[in-house]
Amino acid sequence: MLRETLVRGHQRLLHPPLSPGRGRFLQGQADLLDPEAASQIPRPQEARRRAARRLRSGASHSALRWNGVPRRYGDSGVGSLGSWRRGQNPRRDRVLRQREPRQRGPVLRGDGRAVVQEADSSGLHGLRGQSAVGQRGASQELFPYNSEERRPIVKRISREEFLLAAPGGLGMFANSEGASQRAPVNWSESVIAAAVCFPYVVALDENFVTIHSMLDQQLKQTLSFRDGRLLQDFEGKVMLASTKSVYVLVPLPLERQIQDLLASRRVEEALVLTEGAQRNIPKDKFQVLHRRILQQAGFIKFGQLQFLEAKEHFSKGELDVRELISLYPLLLPASSSFMRCHPPLHEFADLNHLAQGDQEKVLRCKKFLISYLGEVRSTDVANGCRDDVDTALLKLYAEQDHDSLLDLLASENFCVLTDSVSWLEKYHKYFALGLLYHFNGQDAAALKLWIRIVDGELQDSTRSDLYEYIVDFLCCSSSIEIVWKYADWALRKDPTTGIRIFTKRPVGKDRSEVNPDEAIAYLGKHSQALLLYLEHLVLERKMQKEKFHTHLVMLYLDRVMLLLSESPTDEGQLSRAREKLQAMLRESDLYRVQFVLGKMESCDKLLLERATLHGKLEEHDKALHILVHKLRDFPSAEAFCIWASSSRDPGYRQRLFHLLLGVYLDGSPPGKGQAAGGGGGEMEMAAVDLLNRHGEVFDAVRVLRMLPESWSLQLLRPFLNRAVRASMHAGRTSQIALGLARSENVQLLHDRLKERRKPIVVSEKKGCHLCHNTFSEPGVVCLPGGVPVHVHCAAQRVRDSPTKRQLANSSNHT
Repeated sequence: MLRETLVRGHQRLLHPPLSPGRGRFLQGQADLLDPEAASQIPRPQEARRRAARRLRSGASHSALRWNGVPRRYGDSGVGSLGSWRRGQNPRRDRVLRQREPRQRGPVLRGDGRAVVQEADSSGLHGLRGQSAVGQRGASQELFPYNSEERRPIVKRISREEFLLAAPGGLGMFANSEGASQRAPVNWSESVIAAAVCFPYVVALDENFVTIHSMLDQQLKQTLSFRDGRLLQDFEGKVMLASTKSVYVLVPLPLERQIQDLLASRRVEEALVLTEGAQRNIPKDKFQVLHRRILQQAGFIKFGQLQFLEAKEHFSKGELDVRELISLYPLLLPASSSFMRCHPPLHEFADLNHLAQGDQEKVLRCKKFLISYLGEVRSTDVANGCRDDVDTALLKLYAEQDHDSLLDLLASENFCVLTDSVSWLEKYHKYFALGLLYHFNGQDAAALKLWIRIVDGELQDSTRSDLYEYIVDFLCCSSSIEIVWKYADWALRKDPTTGIRIFTKRPVGKDRSEVNPDEAIAYLGKHSQALLLYLEHLVLERKMQKEKFHTHLVMLYLDRVMLLLSESPTDEGQLSRAREKLQAMLRESDLYRVQFVLGKMESCDKLLLERATLHGKLEEHDKALHILVHKLRDFPSAEAFCIWASSSRDPGYRQRLFHLLLGVYLDGSPPGKGQAAGGGGGEMEMAAVDLLNRHGEVFDAVRVLRMLPESWSLQLLRPFLNRAVRASMHAGRTSQIALGLARSENVQLLHDRLKERRKPIVVSEKKGCHLCHNTFSEPGVVCLPGGVPVHVHCAAQRVRDSPTKRQLANSSNHT
């Protein structure tokens, strides 16, 4: 008695062997039959007893013996097969029709499609019915076939696809148009019968039963079976009959077959089988099955360290990424509620079980997980488990000393703080821990940690410029309380860099501005930082407050006085400090001049600065006296005149230069006039140089009256040449302007005479061409072209004319 067993992938078909005298099946790779189905087949002894009872009961209808069991012709299952064996036809839609042999049979064209030849075919005439060719009564010839040698085999696979036994031992797949969309199955040339049990094709010949896959057309199993007479598929079961017995072959469920393939690591076959079965499974059920098979396939490839294929399967199967993370010990946070899928998707307890102590495998698996998590953390795959993904990624980054750790923590992340703190401390990633504190709103904890690193209490070489980073962090902090708390440490460390906390602080909606008065009071004990902050307020932000300007001037002055009191004096630092003080005294107009001047009265080394302050007070004679007689610094005296008159009119500058010339001339000792004429006298030479360099500023006539009569004209030659040239230029320019004015006047008179001949209409509705206001008085002026304008508009136009301005400017020249 045959005991059928379950189908397991593409492995052994029947197990165990048949009873003695009935042949023995070859044991292949796996089972294909369900042992539970054996109970559906009556045992011979029981069948005989049932037949005897039926005969005694008077049953008179004819019957077939099915493995010793009598069945009526109309019974389900094998009854119809028995009728088919006896030549009866209980089914009305026969697929094939035989005809008498004729002259020659149909042949296939070169493209593999048949040519219809109704008149001279012998053997297979064609597929009948609308499902075969799309039109009832038409036929499609596929290949020559001799019906005298064997019975034709045609099996319906789907609505318009059929399996046919073709010459040359081929099982050919064809649709209703005669085209083949699958590769043929290569079976025996002596095939007696065939059956389709998707996705397999079962074929019976004289000695064997063979099983091929319709998906890849490969032979999956060969079984020894002699005296075979019938093979038929019926309602998902395959009937196999010999001369004495009938067997039911029940295939395993598809999912069981796939699981057996996966268990033997035949991933590609399992996937092909799954995808090929899509049309026979409801859509929703198939999607669930397909995703699970892809996930299992991914873990198989992962265990084989084929990471590219594994990632592809995980992605297509929409794997819950925590299934993969859970393989790595301690990566999931303690607060995670994740439980592995049941039944499990793989056979690994954890990564150590997979690697079997091979650290190189462990390292490769961790690098793969880093790459995979980095790709999926910002996609829909991580939805609902971002905290688990980011925490696992942080732990891997810290353990592997990965450069992306800081990028993870500096951007939006969902790392679980309680798990991450201990892990980062374990691998001495204190700077990264500070970033994590900051992201979780614990800026004070982050700063304490970073300060300990800078002070050497903790070792972390992540950033060599951590001090500058802390300064920038405080500069951008939204909490002003934290700024006041930790700015003192930064200023004590380096005032020049630490002051950036106040000077570079951006102003925005989420950042309150530091009050300058509070900052100045806070910086009182840091003199250098205070100086830099006041320079920022006055020189960069241009704040126009007297107290800031005065405070900055006094800090500059204190610095200069301190350097002057040192012995020996650092001339380089003193020079730079005085330059800053002098520039501030010249450029600012807001500081308290008298107060600063009082601070300098007792210092004879700051005469230049005192002269600048006298200039601010409009005491130019005192300033020039200091510069000329006390400092004997004639270039500075000339520069003073230029600076003091820089924002004034030309007349003011002329008065200052005449004042300086008078100081030079008044300073000449009596009786030195002849010596000056011969080139002696320091003051006289300074006066001559002043005239020769700035001759365009002076009034030449006034200068000639001031100069001593004993001076040689040769000394004043440059000045006189420039004065004469300027006078001639001014006179000629005036003549040109006068000529242009006369010409314009003549033209206006001519136009006036022309316009007088034409009437000029003025009304309240007509507007002035210059101001566009209406006329309210009869008095108007007519412009060239007959355009009436107001009298005052015409006068204003004349005053604004270039000729008028030129005449006004030339009146100052001699």
